[in-house]
Amino acid sequence: MSRASGDSVDRNTSGNLGLDRIMDAHLSRRSVLHGSLGAAVAMIAGVGLGGGAMAHTAEPVSGRRPPTSAAAGPVALGFTSIPGSRTDGCTVAAGYSAHVLAPWGTPLNERGRPWQRDGSNNAADQANAMGMHHDGMHFFPIDGSAEDGLLAINFEYIDPAALHPAGPTTTADGKRPVEEVRKEINAHGAGVVRLSKRQGRWQVVDNHPLNRRFTTASRMRIAGPLRGSEHVKTRYSPDGSHCRGTNNNCGNGHTPWGTYLTCEENWPAIFVNTATPSADQTRLGVSTSTGQYRWESAAGAPDEDQNEFARFDITPRAAHATEDYRNEASTYGYIVEIDPYDARTLATKRTALGRFRHEGCCPGLAQAGKPLVWYMGDDSNNEYLYKYVSDALWDPADANPADRLATGAKYLDHGTLYVARFDADGSGLWLPLDAASPTRDGSTLGARFGDLAGILLDTRSAADAVGATPMDRPEWTAVNPLNGDAYVTLTNNSVRSADKTDAANPRGPNRHGHIVRWHDAEDQRSFTWDIFVFGANATGGAELNRSGLTALNQFASPDGMRFDSRGVLWFETDNSEASVADYTNDQLLAVVPQRLVDAAGKPVPINPDNQAELRRFFVGPNGCEVTGIAFTPDNKTLFVNIQHPYNWPYSDKATEPTPAGQRVRPRSATVVIQRDDGGEIGTL
Repeated sequence: MSRASGDSVDRNTSGNLGLDRIMDAHLSRRSVLHGSLGAAVAMIAGVGLGGGAMAHTAEPVSGRRPPTSAAAGPVALGFTSIPGSRTDGCTVAAGYSAHVLAPWGTPLNERGRPWQRDGSNNAADQANAMGMHHDGMHFFPIDGSAEDGLLAINFEYIDPAALHPAGPTTTADGKRPVEEVRKEINAHGAGVVRLSKRQGRWQVVDNHPLNRRFTTASRMRIAGPLRGSEHVKTRYSPDGSHCRGTNNNCGNGHTPWGTYLTCEENWPAIFVNTATPSADQTRLGVSTSTGQYRWESAAGAPDEDQNEFARFDITPRAAHATEDYRNEASTYGYIVEIDPYDARTLATKRTALGRFRHEGCCPGLAQAGKPLVWYMGDDSNNEYLYKYVSDALWDPADANPADRLATGAKYLDHGTLYVARFDADGSGLWLPLDAASPTRDGSTLGARFGDLAGILLDTRSAADAVGATPMDRPEWTAVNPLNGDAYVTLTNNSVRSADKTDAANPRGPNRHGHIVRWHDAEDQRSFTWDIFVFGANATGGAELNRSGLTALNQFASPDGMRFDSRGVLWFETDNSEASVADYTNDQLLAVVPQRLVDAAGKPVPINPDNQAELRRFFVGPNGCEVTGIAFTPDNKTLFVNIQHPYNWPYSDKATEPTPAGQRVRPRSATVVIQRDDGGEIGTL
């Protein structure tokens, strides 16, 4: 979640035992302060996290090369950690170059005019161009090529001041202008863009038939348990089979059959219910006064098409849900599957994976004859970590299907959604969210919420009821391709009070965040876990800086995260913590977890003895958040996104700063990073 698009409200009133209290029992204050971090983390690491490498028997259709064999030994980082930077330009490790690719407003076809520096592009232009505030993304090769492919990409939210020539306006009668609202709607969502590497430089392929946008107005299918239920029937789709749009698309995922998963995160704010909100609307944060951008105020315009603006006011106004838009918000909050290779298909909302503020959706390792797994964070204070396990067992023949979305229905519409409970002994349980699941008050989820559709509609409250562990804003998840270990970034928790400080989270509030690692058991119901790294400023002292970070790797608010196929973990930051922010803009760091072992060869977290293995690779321009991360199959190109920069980009060279005293209209953009000698990114 961008710090510019979310809020710091704690909507979890469940009273569930928090991770702070669990870790207080697990790591005593004395063990941390008197035994450094080593003795404390040994207690957790000693429970068997990350035992031997798992077989990886099926490659996705995207053509990603097989992971490096664990037997060959872990790769080593091949760059020197760079200092922090505070400029209106990017910086990258020595021996690398970074260029700007497809910034906001780049036309995808001839229906969109070239981007205008004065912000005068209209709504139709925006519907056919790259959206605003690039975020999660994934590279899908064409015919397995590492130099030709499709980039599926999210556009998380908008900056109205930059989007319009002179910022947003309101008419004399208090309404938003139709053209502005349509342009804002079209700047949200996701997209697919054809890329090709020509003479060593990546370029957008203009007017390619696979170039397309998905906006907050695009028609989409509803699939899974909520399809056709009373919860999603609207005036637009009385049978509850379709909906309009996707919004606030933040993190992402992908599937072994070559489709893209985009995640709807801070969507509740675009809706307003001026009557009595439902329980799920309150739990998610739907507004009771006005929508975030007041799109609903354009309702009734002479050229309004199919209630395109009225639908954002979800106040019940008719006798039945099929006559108004009371359920419009219930069609948001899902994982959305997109087939990047087939422009004829509709994006599909996979409701079996739950409804909340989805941040990411990382797949586990696909193994023949076993269920498929995806891990997801709910990015709000004191929310939960989830995973989805398919009923169908993975068949490698499905990696190259004739109908990718039909394969998606096989694995993503039928399965079990679980929520995590972290226990004090370094173990944990995945609690199923189904009708038979017992609740803390002695009831069942079925008795509380009715059928599975009712449970999934209000996923957060169901997780409350079964006793899940509230977390410090769980964001992206990532899975090590060499051994199946899973990771989640806990970016920060601004509402953690000082009276809840403890050995694991000695910050009240927790302004720096940390990363948790776990390993699932074969039964998919239990796991072991530890804390992989604590964010901190280098001068914070031992109690704060538990991982022993220095100026060359200090960070706060870990956010986007991904493993490459060699087992290198890359993570980005969305920092607002003053001491770190005063030293450096948001950044991208890298580490090879399998190089971090004790004398017996057991995995250990980052600590003062091994912290130099964590290195800063890239720093973004002033005001930005570094978001999204993708690799080509050969690991020779790294794509990262720059979101909400202050005064950038000045040219197509990402590292060229905007000259002092000059102002440019800021544009979010993808940055392409390549090694000057043509080698693999990041390693020797």
